[in-house]
Amino acid sequence: MPFYRFETYGELQPHLSREWLLTNGTGSYSSSTVVGCNTRRYHGLLVAARNPPVGRVMALSRLAESVAIDDQATPIELSVNFFQQSIIPRGDRYLRRFEHLDTALFEYDADGVRVSKQVLLAWGKSVVGVRYTVDPGPHKKAEVRVMPFIALRDFHGLQRKDGAFFDLSISDRACVVAKHDLKLMLRSDVGTFVQRPDWWYDHTYPVETERGLDDREDLFTPGHFLVAVTEPTTFTIWTGLNEPTESMDFDVEHKRIASNNSVTSMPTRTQDRLARAAGTFIAKRHRPGGGQGATIMAGFHWFSDWGRDTMIALPGLLLTTRRFQQAGQVLSVFAGHVSQGMIPNYFNDYTNEPSYNTVDASLWFIHSAHEYFRLSKDRDTFESVLLPACHAIVEGYRQGTRYHIKMDEADCLISAGDESTQLTWMDAKMGDIVFTPRHGKPVEINALWYNALRLLGEDELADKVKESFVKAFWVNPYRGLADVITHGQRVTLLRPNQIFAVSLTHSPLSTEQQRTVVEVVSRELLTPFGLRSLASGEPGYSARYTGNQFERDKAYHNGTIWGWLIGPFLEAYLKVNSSVPTAREQARAWLSPMIKHLEDGCIGSVSECFEAGPPHRPVGCYAQAWSVAEVLRLAVELEM
Repeated sequence: MPFYRFETYGELQPHLSREWLLTNGTGSYSSSTVVGCNTRRYHGLLVAARNPPVGRVMALSRLAESVAIDDQATPIELSVNFFQQSIIPRGDRYLRRFEHLDTALFEYDADGVRVSKQVLLAWGKSVVGVRYTVDPGPHKKAEVRVMPFIALRDFHGLQRKDGAFFDLSISDRACVVAKHDLKLMLRSDVGTFVQRPDWWYDHTYPVETERGLDDREDLFTPGHFLVAVTEPTTFTIWTGLNEPTESMDFDVEHKRIASNNSVTSMPTRTQDRLARAAGTFIAKRHRPGGGQGATIMAGFHWFSDWGRDTMIALPGLLLTTRRFQQAGQVLSVFAGHVSQGMIPNYFNDYTNEPSYNTVDASLWFIHSAHEYFRLSKDRDTFESVLLPACHAIVEGYRQGTRYHIKMDEADCLISAGDESTQLTWMDAKMGDIVFTPRHGKPVEINALWYNALRLLGEDELADKVKESFVKAFWVNPYRGLADVITHGQRVTLLRPNQIFAVSLTHSPLSTEQQRTVVEVVSRELLTPFGLRSLASGEPGYSARYTGNQFERDKAYHNGTIWGWLIGPFLEAYLKVNSSVPTAREQARAWLSPMIKHLEDGCIGSVSECFEAGPPHRPVGCYAQAWSVAEVLRLAVELEM
């Protein structure tokens, strides 16, 4: 049974706003909408990672299908596309059902001709297979034409005909399209390929229009596959980027990807769904010095693997689902990249080189490493690989490292950055503008610092930090904690970062202070989809996340709701209420909207963030690792 099924009844809405995602453990993906209309520049049937998990190329944008019945002059078009202000053709009128599990399945009724289209992204390969089953029904003959539209571009960009040149090589049932060092091989196991090279102009992506970005693209088609059907017939079109497809078998590949997507059986359907979603973010990354490793993609479509996101997401994605081997690989990869007491913030999309511009990722590493040891009991990896990295991080922070990250000798708190930097998770910046300046001593960084010291048995230093933390950050019972200490002054904007002083394993606060923080955050920041990044009454608050890049970055951490914060909030709430039955019931009620969200936005996943104002429209990345991770972790804790 599929995890998700939608009866579409030939209607465009709301299915145009529902999206699907397939991944294959390399950083590659396949994605579009339920009606098959690409509404983003990132939508495509094959987006291949050339240097896993990065270096992604938009290879095959889409396949356009049409069915000519008997001797009718005008074929029925099954695809849906935006061209400037028009939606042409309207294949949604023939779509009856969409299903999603390991594949994306579309079922059409074209005036009695039944067409099933099943998209499969081959595991570990830059190959997509699209299997068609065509039943002519009451008709004598149905002629199916499938036209590929090629981009062969960087997945962040767009293509125009000017300056683009493709080489073609055609055989009976195959076509090879080459551009520079990229070679896209297309092959059908039935029918013929008809060469008819052409350009289709001004494909328009309305999501990009809304985001204030370039929204139009020209796509190249080399011709079309032609299959004549007089009885129920199944055929597959395989497309591979720089990979041969001759030996591919759809059923074999389907079993392989189903096997790789499977996880330890979870006790409820909700947990099964979330555990399956967790697997979409896992990708391979080689360890420093060689050897196979693993990593976590921060979000789809556009993020790669970020150190901060990886360490926050790892307990929910990998430990809750008992993927201990992969968790150990992920932690070992980042441990191998520790430099001057820091793990990377991210890896470059093109060069794969690490960048270290973060203050919190390394502290989250210590938290995740200890959670890994607590749950996996893997003493060898912990003591030989992870623990030395943890001690190197603490030493780096004590002595001082990049970006003015250093322990203040006077109060033993961590200070970081200056007016030009954005080192915490609230990191939006454009040019010289830091939209959420938090240089100095941020509250969650010092909560993480205290937690790390306790985990590593640095109790004497931790005692000093605890005393300084309360003195520096405690404001009053109505505000809880200050958000950051900058140049010795408290910044008391009401943000969610204080919740970590309660949710982490070790808290520097008294029991009563912890209760106060939870009450303040609940009263001022809690929504059905997580915590607002800024309380609505504060200066700079933005209820909407829309407009061009500048406007969106400005709102990103100034009101916009972040789904992943539901995890630490509920964890803190349960802690201060001793996880009694009434508290657990309330926590389940608060988490339920996030679980229902699995059937909206990106089907089977959880969005990065939501607009601060009702109805809290999902925005940002439509599938975010730490959002899924925290919802899953708490769903397991709450037995949902």
